[in-house]
Amino acid sequence: MVGCGAIGSLFAAHLGRLPGVEVWAFDVSADVVRAISQGGLRLTGTAGPGAPGGAVSEGSRASHAPQVQARRDSAQIPPCQLGIVAVKSQHTAAAMAATAAVFRDGAVCSLQNGIGNEEIIARHVPRVIRGTTIVAGHVPEPGVVHLDAPGDTWLGPFEPQPARMDEVRQLAGLLTEGGLPAAALADSRGAQWTKLIFNSATSPVAALTGLTMGGIGGAAGVRELVAELVAEGRAVAEALGITLDGDPMALIDDAAQHAAGHQPSMLQDVLARRPTEIGVLNEGIIRQARAVGVPVPSHQAVTALMHGLESSWG
Repeated sequence: MVGCGAIGSLFAAHLGRLPGVEVWAFDVSADVVRAISQGGLRLTGTAGPGAPGGAVSEGSRASHAPQVQARRDSAQIPPCQLGIVAVKSQHTAAAMAATAAVFRDGAVCSLQNGIGNEEIIARHVPRVIRGTTIVAGHVPEPGVVHLDAPGDTWLGPFEPQPARMDEVRQLAGLLTEGGLPAAALADSRGAQWTKLIFNSATSPVAALTGLTMGGIGGAAGVRELVAELVAEGRAVAEALGITLDGDPMALIDDAAQHAAGHQPSMLQDVLARRPTEIGVLNEGIIRQARAVGVPVPSHQAVTALMHGLESSWG
């Protein structure tokens, strides 16, 4: 596991519940590594369908508590068969440069937002898995991860430098057994683009307005902008020959109802005045739109506003 933010910690925690599965985590934060090393990685919130032990209460340490070993120095991590990268996109290159030796004969999966991360990972490892997840959570304190919204995960070979299908199926099976349902697909681009459009339609709007998912779904004018962003993203995907595996607007409406209080990660970044992932979300769609000649004015507008907001921090 590369990166112990919310998503990385959630996946590490669920995998760490499985007997016979050795889970190692790499993170640059001394506080995070120290907390996991001293007290373990604590999972709170609803563990998800099929997870051992069901829900995990705040502060509990059940007998099946996740077993995860964390390190800041990748030289202290043994070679691993499978890897998951869950760092912010702006840290992908540095994270892979630091951990490439761990996966010198392994397959590595990106579960990151946006598009373009797999290409960076492929420079460092032999085989790559294109991954997408709609699981959501947050880290209330180092060593603790809270599952805000369970959901599905989709995995498939990254076409230019693919992992073997048996590796894809193995990782999907482990995740499912750990309580995070995952599907192994021969082509996971449709799943990735469905999530990309979902994120690019909601994350910058939340970041610019301060609205949670429930607020985005409940404000009529805001919802119209979200619908325009979705329509533009769908047009780009269609021009690229990618068939979405779901309706992004239906996912947005479902999230507004069942994860109403969730703050998209871009809003969390803005509140903390951290660099956002606008470059791999809306800008990723803009780059692909230019390549196929599809106009995306709404994506261009929110991207400009996000860059303006970031520059205002000085």
